[in-house]
Amino acid sequence: MEKVFIYDTTLRDGSQAEGVNFSLEDKLRILQKLDEFGIDYIEGGWPGANPKDTIFFERLKKYKPIHAKIVAFGSTRRPGKRAEEDPQLENLIKSGAKVITIFGKSWDFHVLEALKTTLEENLSMVYESVSFLKKHVEEVIFDAEHFFDGYKNNPQYALEVLRSALEGGADWIVLCDTNGGSLPHEVYEITKKVKEAFPEVNIGIHAHNDSDTAVANSLMAILAGARQVHGTINGIGERTGNANLCSIIPNLQLKMGYRAVPEENLKKLTELSHFVSEMSNMPLPKNMPYVGESAFAHKAGVHASAVMKHAGTYEHIDPALVGNKRKVTVSDLSGRSNILYKLREMGIEVDEKSPEVLKLLERIKELEKEGYHFEAAEASFELLCKRHFGLVRDYFTLDAYRVLIAKRSTDNLPVSEATVRLFVGDVKQHTAALGNGPVSALDRALRKALEEFYPNLKEVQLIDYKVRIVNESEGTGAKVRVLIESTDGNRRWGTVGVSENIIEASWIALADSLIYKLHKDEEEMESN
Repeated sequence: MEKVFIYDTTLRDGSQAEGVNFSLEDKLRILQKLDEFGIDYIEGGWPGANPKDTIFFERLKKYKPIHAKIVAFGSTRRPGKRAEEDPQLENLIKSGAKVITIFGKSWDFHVLEALKTTLEENLSMVYESVSFLKKHVEEVIFDAEHFFDGYKNNPQYALEVLRSALEGGADWIVLCDTNGGSLPHEVYEITKKVKEAFPEVNIGIHAHNDSDTAVANSLMAILAGARQVHGTINGIGERTGNANLCSIIPNLQLKMGYRAVPEENLKKLTELSHFVSEMSNMPLPKNMPYVGESAFAHKAGVHASAVMKHAGTYEHIDPALVGNKRKVTVSDLSGRSNILYKLREMGIEVDEKSPEVLKLLERIKELEKEGYHFEAAEASFELLCKRHFGLVRDYFTLDAYRVLIAKRSTDNLPVSEATVRLFVGDVKQHTAALGNGPVSALDRALRKALEEFYPNLKEVQLIDYKVRIVNESEGTGAKVRVLIESTDGNRRWGTVGVSENIIEASWIALADSLIYKLHKDEEEMESN
């Protein structure tokens, strides 16, 4: 398998995404994960551009990479200044990085309008900067900024810029679609022309996603002769983002016959994607190819039935190759196959022709018609199935609950109070609690009644609460669906409740959340 070198710029280009702000420790942790995964080049940032990146490279002087080459990023010298006198080039050398990437203008429009200098001076800036850096470091990579736009406007000059970098000693020339406006056929044709002009040269591709073609553009550049591909984990980056390495890497390795990362590491791709999602505080889209939660999800009954017979019917690869897994969801589109698959996941073995399976399917479809939605509430779905087969015991029985909300003119905020009466076995519990809202008060009152009997409920935290209108045409009388996400520190689970009354919908989801915790803990104890 021919090698394609993976160049990650999550810590530099990715950090320029709106809403992303990596701390110094975040950057160090991400770098370590990328290195362990087998990324060839990791661009750490622009030393001297801000204090964080300067300190980051100081810290890296003590770091011994497992696999990756750590890269410092910067620009060519300024117009009218000698390379030896340019402080930002000096900062690149001081960073201690053995590989330096600098970008330079390759679009004549940018040279004349943005830099306000001559085309000849720009060529000198590229040549002198690369030549100066090459005397101090092992490897220099030249990013030809706006190359595809520049080539379309003035191909001769764009190629002259590349020639200047190569004459200066650049080890790689990287063709950048900086505005993200090029399409795959253009990238292929232009990269091919560059390869023909410089047949022995190492070429890379750096694509942005403004036309939603960054991954396709990167793959087409590889087909045209590029052997280094730039991108970010999850495609984060300025504007609409960079080329997504989580799609590029498996496409290269599983479908195009190239070697991108060590084969045994590819199965860590989903884990890496979710790690960077957490570190960047950028939620991972469920439908992201390869690594998303729904990448191998099957909802329609026909799909689920076929996949159970042969995975290749509706899965383009084995999910395990990238560390993901198949997911069969249940909804009003489900068939018997979906239910059987989910029951087996829960350890419930039933005859597929059993009338109980059809009864359960009909019950699910009735609830979905009422507004229930089990795709985001797998805990409620599991309880529904196990209750149907008599596998969940009654941990408590509700007698009554009441919620009061009061606000006086002198109060800044309303006061919420909940009262709960229930039975645990034959023992009657009557508790009350205050909360910063009606659901909070209800949660506290319910826990107060139960924790004496089930102390493990103290581990449960509600981490998300969502309300959706089911039938918006009914106005304030509409049904609402409440989704609650909970955790005990080890597991995360979702529960759902539906009612015309938001408190009742919340109670259903809340009660299911606590019951699910008790049931799963009981299952674990029995299995041990």
